[in-house]
This record gives sequence, C-alpha cells and structure tokens, in this order.
Amino acid sequence: MTKIITIDGPSGSGKGTVSRMLAEKLSYQYLDSGALYRILSIAASRRKLALDNKEDLILIAEHMDVCFKTSTQGHFSVLLESEDVTIELRSEQTGANASQIAAYPEVREALLKRQRAFAIGDGLVADGRDMGTVVFPEAALKIYLTASVEERTSRRHKELLEKGENVSLRALAEQVRARDERDMNREVSPLIAADDAIELDTSHMDAKEVLETILSIIDFKGLH
Repeated sequence: MTKIITIDGPSGSGKGTVSRMLAEKLSYQYLDSGALYRILSIAASRRKLALDNKEDLILIAEHMDVCFKTSTQGHFSVLLESEDVTIELRSEQTGANASQIAAYPEVREALLKRQRAFAIGDGLVADGRDMGTVVFPEAALKIYLTASVEERTSRRHKELLEKGENVSLRALAEQVRARDERDMNREVSPLIAADDAIELDTSHMDAKEVLETILSIIDFKGLH
C-alpha cells in the first residue's frame, strides 16, 4: 500500500521546497497539486482548445501524461507528454488560464481524481492546500506548515529580487494577506489544517531544518 504524506499550508510557508526535498530523500512520488491546473492549461493550449470547453478539458485532465522530477535541493522540473514545460508553467499567461480553468467545478473534480492517481509505488508526498483534508484524508502523515505574514512576505520578496523584480514589501504583505483571506474563506476546499495534522511554524526555520524535523517525525511514527 502506498504511504502518503501530505504537506499543506499557505503561500510562502515553504511547503513546495520542503515537499520536493522530502520526496527525493524518501524516493517517493511527488505531487504539486497547484501546478496541475497550470499544466492542464498548457495541455489545452497545445491542442488549440477553448478554455470554456469543459468536456474536452475533463478528458485531458483524466489522461494527460504528467511527471514531476525532484532533487535533494528542492528544485524540480515538470514534464508534460515527455516535454519539459517548467518555464512555461510559471508564465503569467499560464497562470491566468489556470485561474479560469479552476473556476469550473467539473474540471476540479476531474483533477481531484487525477491527483489521487499519483498515489502509486512505495510512497507519495503531496503538496498543496487541501491535500490532507480533501484529496488524501487517509494519509499516513499530515503536515501543516505556516509562518508569519512578515516572514512569508520576506521570502517572496527575495524570490522576486532574484528574478530582477523590485516590489515593495508593503505591497507584497497586502498580497499575502489577501491570498490568505481568499484561501481560508473560499466555499470549496478552504485552506485549513486537518484535525490530525501536525502543525509546524517555519518562521525561524530554513528548509533543511524543516526537512529534518519532518524526517524525525516519520522515524518516531515508524512510517519509513
């Protein structure tokens, strides 16, 4: 039976980097649930498909060949039909298309099934916002990462500076708070820690420290 570890949390909590590092460390499958909507939008674009064609979107969601490749440093690449789409995945247009697609309940349901299909092999590390509450409520271990708004803003600011973008900390903080408000109060799959999740505040921890903490929890519970 596939062992499933879910890592949920708000934007900037470090869940993506830590999840990829953990998956590589344990030789588990890795799922970036949020990326699936972007991948679906790319697949639709490749097929010249209108983004309001829900029937075909559902078919693509159910059958598209997606692979996440991770490294111990927390980096990853995404393959769609064996083509590396990692750079395209992060484009503004892809994000806008993904947002439109995510508004369709039927497509969300199809992607829910697609997410669950990643639970194969020895284990899976699933990264997202509702992995432990909605997608994998039966997971062997559920982690919920959080961090202060100030720290998450600082992390995002550093990322943008490295990309050559200069955005004010105040504006970023407002964006982080607004994102939290949307995620935590949406009607479908709100951002919330599962009742049986272990919560970790990463405000004063780097990715390696968070990884070591989770590995110690896994050892303590005898999950690996």
